Amino acid sequence: MSFQVISFNCLLKNKAGQVISSTFNRDVLTFSNNPDLVLAGLAKGLQNIKKGEKRSITLSAAEAYGLYQPQKVIFYPKKNLPETIRLGEIISVVQKNGKTRSYKVLQIHDNMVSLDGNHPLAGQDLIFEIETLSARNATPEEIEESNNTVSTQLLH
Repeated sequence: MSFQVISFNCLLKNKAGQVISSTFNRDVLTFSNNPDLVLAGLAKGLQNIKKGEKRSITLSAAEAYGLYQPQKVIFYPKKNLPETIRLGEIISVVQKNGKTRSYKVLQIHDNMVSLDGNHPLAGQDLIFEIETLSARNATPEEIEESNNTVSTQLLH
């Protein structure tokens, strides 16, 4: 397998063809050794791409941002959140283990708030339409040092 540093335009669509986002990604290190990485299937689909090449890479929900998991919807005490929270807002909550996690506000009740910890694109099959602007082999130093992988760069 070859590791490349690529720059590309990406048009992200759902299975119905609706455009979700359009991004420019500069100097991304392709990487697919770790199957647990988010978007590992996209990294695999980008392998050995050439400058000027266009590819359409389809990922199932499980290969993309995962299946929607109802258990990631939690009830959280309203008193522990800012009074200004709104439906649909993305908020950060410090969990018991000290880690911060993002949630979408689903419902506001009297004393509790329903929060969704799923990625906004969880449960969706996705199509990544890629146009490569540059591609080169990664240096050993880039491979060893880089955290700029496809899985962390493409946060739609």
